[in-house]
This record gives sequence, C-alpha cells and structure tokens, in this order.
Amino acid sequence: MFSLISAGVAPGVALLSYFYLRDEYEAEPLSFVLRMFLFGALLVFPIMFIQYVLAEERIVSSPMAEAFLSAALLEEFVKWFVVYFFVYDDDEFDEPYDGIVYSASVSLGFATLENLLYLLANGVETAFVRALLPVSSHALFSVIMGFYFGKAKFARQKRSYYLWLSFLLPFFLHGVYDWLLLAKERWGYYMAPFLLALWWVALRKVKQAKGAVRTAALPSVNSQA
Repeated sequence: MFSLISAGVAPGVALLSYFYLRDEYEAEPLSFVLRMFLFGALLVFPIMFIQYVLAEERIVSSPMAEAFLSAALLEEFVKWFVVYFFVYDDDEFDEPYDGIVYSASVSLGFATLENLLYLLANGVETAFVRALLPVSSHALFSVIMGFYFGKAKFARQKRSYYLWLSFLLPFFLHGVYDWLLLAKERWGYYMAPFLLALWWVALRKVKQAKGAVRTAALPSVNSQA
C-alpha cells in the first residue's frame, strides 16, 4: 500500500517542486502553495460526480464531446476559477512567474488525487504511464494557464485578452489530449509528438515568465547600486 500511495503522489509533488524551485527571486509562501494544492485535490470529487452524471444521462455521447466537454471544459474551468478567485487578487501574487506556481499547485493537486484514486482502483502497474501522461499533461496545461494569468495581472493593456487565453488555451490543449486518447486507435503515434511539443511550449513559457521577473527586478537592483 505504501508503494502504491508513493507512486500516486510522487509525480505531482515532484513536478510542483520543480516549478516552485524555479522561482528564483521571491519564493511564494509554502503554506499558501500547499493550500492551493489541497484545494485542487478536493476538486476531484465534485468534478468526478458531474462527469458521472453526464455519462449516465448520456449528455456526452461521443469521444469528442467527452474529451472537450466532460473532461477539458469542466476540469480546466474549475481550476481556472479557483486560481482567479482565490489567488489572482492576492498580495502574494506579486510577479508574473507566480501565476505558474499557483496554477501548477491547483492543477497538480487535482492530478495527484486523481492519479492516486486511479492506482488504487487499477493497481500500481499503470503508475509509470499515469505519471508520463495524465499527471504531466495537467502540469503542462497549468503552466500555460499560469503564464497568461501572470501576463494579465501585470499587463497595462489587454488584461481581458490574457485572462481569456489563460482559460481557452489550456481548455483546447486538454481537449486535444483527451480526444487523441479516446478517438485514435494508435494514439501513441499522435501523443508522443503532441506531448513533446507541449513540453517545449511550457518550458518556453517558464523561461519567458522568469525573464519578465528578471526585467522587472533590474530597476530596483540598479537603484540600490
């Protein structure tokens, strides 16, 4: 049981640690980050219930509807809602990279509990594939969400535009991801290049967000010199 719980929790915690430790200038309060992680985990239960109802009532009846509506729209909107209403206006959100940290904490909390429940039901044999696909994909969607939250928070113009992007892009990418899994027989041939491209984009967004922080920090550094 210990090995199963460890396998379920470790990928999400490792990815969150990676994004958290990349914040070089002013690390976010760990208590706040962990609170958002737990908040994200608690989202699993209402989302699973809604998805169960949608399936039982046959409201979603095709792979595309299941991918884009039952999974992507519901999950990404709820995560976006939590970040927007509980983090976006908080004083701790004080640099562009913080959007990535907090979005990742919510998304990886969700992904971690979802992963743990799946392993409890299906066994530890699927742990590697689960870590490689669902957990990492949630992390990558959250990086894109958080990047545009950071853009919206500190932009002088087009804030609404960036806020829309912070939801629409993760929603679209999540929908494509699930559609490939559900609709394609040899989904591995499509998933590999999709995830590689997603990793490239996400790491580029991390670098850009850190660059924005570095640029903003230069005036204060120069003024102290």
